[in-house]
Amino acid sequence: MSSLGEIIYSAEKRLPEEIAAKAESHAPRIESPDVVKPDEEFTVKIVVGPHPSTEEHSIRWIDVYFSEEDRTFNPIHIARVELGPGYAQPEITLRLRLRKSGTIYAIAYCNKHGLWESRKGIRVSK
Repeated sequence: MSSLGEIIYSAEKRLPEEIAAKAESHAPRIESPDVVKPDEEFTVKIVVGPHPSTEEHSIRWIDVYFSEEDRTFNPIHIARVELGPGYAQPEITLRLRLRKSGTIYAIAYCNKHGLWESRKGIRVSK
């Protein structure tokens, strides 16, 4: 039996050719500043696709986590957005405030092609 981490795909992972071909349309793209000030709000946008949104093939949810530097127990679950096939496109925008540097993780679930992960480091600096 595999651990969950072993069956989550990412654009950086070494994947079989047929799976790697799906990375561009399935791995979430995280758009955010590279550096933020402590406790200052900033925007994070997460987009998957272009991707179909049909009952047979769609992104059903996106989870967002934050792994904070020097925190004993990580990650922190930030949000889950569930998407209705045929209605919602896989794009979400969040407003965050951080006290410490760390890494944002986005995991998207495609009902046909499984779990896909991306990550982006953010540095907190005065």
